[in-house]
Amino acid sequence: MIKKTLYFGNPVYLSLRNAQLVIKLPDVEKATDLPEILKKQVEVTKPIEDIGIVVLDNKQITITSSLLEALLENNCSVITCDSKGMPLGLMLPLHGNTTQNERFREQLAASLPLKKQLWQQTIQTKINNQASVLKDCMNEEVKCMRVWAADVRSGDPDNLEARAAAYYWKSLFANIYNFTRAREGISPNNLLNYGYAILRAVVARGLMTSGLLPTLGIHHHNRYNAYCLADDIMEPYRPYVDELVFGLVQEYGKNVELTKEVKTRLLTIPTLEVQIGGKRSPLMVAVGQTTASLYKCFSGELRRIAYPIR
Repeated sequence: MIKKTLYFGNPVYLSLRNAQLVIKLPDVEKATDLPEILKKQVEVTKPIEDIGIVVLDNKQITITSSLLEALLENNCSVITCDSKGMPLGLMLPLHGNTTQNERFREQLAASLPLKKQLWQQTIQTKINNQASVLKDCMNEEVKCMRVWAADVRSGDPDNLEARAAAYYWKSLFANIYNFTRAREGISPNNLLNYGYAILRAVVARGLMTSGLLPTLGIHHHNRYNAYCLADDIMEPYRPYVDELVFGLVQEYGKNVELTKEVKTRLLTIPTLEVQIGGKRSPLMVAVGQTTASLYKCFSGELRRIAYPIR
């Protein structure tokens, strides 16, 4: 079953009762002239086991410690946002798998040649998926992207990822003058940042569920980055976010703002349909297959990561 993503952008009280997330409105909760029976009628409850991601996007949200504990015990990712509404923090459980210690040791013992081969597979899939997005969005075949994907060597020493990215972004948003992919760049970079943050949370959750350390990457190794492995594994999934953002730009214009309506569309990322292993699957479920296969690569059971192919 696909886990739900819950977004809270208004003042709200969030608590736990009988393994249910209880949602209450502050004005109703504080009202002294309403009988308790009416207060309970405006409560909304959600089963904890059905929740995969919670996004907290308001300074006046109150959440109880017992609810946070229950969410983390059920491998839920909790995202907090800054004053601009952009994802800022990510809370994950410290344990997500019954054999976590064993899996950590196998991940730590992974050889450099294996990690380079896994990175090669990752970048090959990413570039091919980017090429498919360009074909679908711009209605043109990009043979150079396919060639670059095929030419990626172990560890990508030629940095074909960067070459493909430069071509990709220039082509995908060709109608936006001087567009470059940059965190602080012009729109729709704001949408891409938000979408990638949601994707990162989904992947980090999958890694924890598979008993892996999100911090220890196969390629990324920034000493200040707590989610290097998540950043590695999400690479082939980024084009799905890009395609969604492209559609939003077509619908709302090149100066699209990150409104609540747009955020709602971006929060569908975990449920986007992808194809993995010859079957169609929601993105969040596919990520679970990817992270499970990554562990099997570390343990020696597999030699290839299961990634979605567009």
